[in-house]
Amino acid sequence: MKVIAVGRNYVDHAKELNNPVPEKPVIFMKPDTAILKDNKDFYYPEFSNDVHFEVEVVIRICNEGKHVSPKYAYKYYDALGLGIDFTARDIQSIHKEKGLPWELAKAFDHSAVISNLIPKEEFENVKELAFSLSKNGITVQEGNTKNVMFDFDSLIVFISKYITLRKGDLIYTGTPAGVGPVQIGDQLEGFLEGRSMFICNIK
Repeated sequence: MKVIAVGRNYVDHAKELNNPVPEKPVIFMKPDTAILKDNKDFYYPEFSNDVHFEVEVVIRICNEGKHVSPKYAYKYYDALGLGIDFTARDIQSIHKEKGLPWELAKAFDHSAVISNLIPKEEFENVKELAFSLSKNGITVQEGNTKNVMFDFDSLIVFISKYITLRKGDLIYTGTPAGVGPVQIGDQLEGFLEGRSMFICNIK
């Protein structure tokens, strides 16, 4: 499986990092070694001094797809969860300045927290999902999928033009405003529609 992530999919987040609002989805990838599941601890990497949290709704692909048609895109994912796209912001900033890829800042080991996944049918409306992240019991990010620039179906259509989607692939669909740094000793907890989805301790 592969992890496909979407950058700048919420206008308020793009603006808080002084990034232009994209006309097309901004796509990057993480390897399967980035996955951190089962509420396991995140160990602060030695190569960064500024790791940030970015909470995101995650969808799981259930069918292989290439050049997926918009009218059938909804059939290509069957479950949703919540995740964190940990980002080494100091490395990312340097790479952005030099026009280099983001992988070292985004794709390092255990940089993709993932919760248990919930069948899509259990949600009344996947286009209006409220989610949030707390740090040490204080809410630091709040978002709703109704505010994305590119919804789930649009992302599947766009990505599948370039990359074949396969069963089990995960798409991290973007983060709202409020991203910020973590420190050793912090505890992060993610919520989707009021339900606690994961707890991640920073070690």
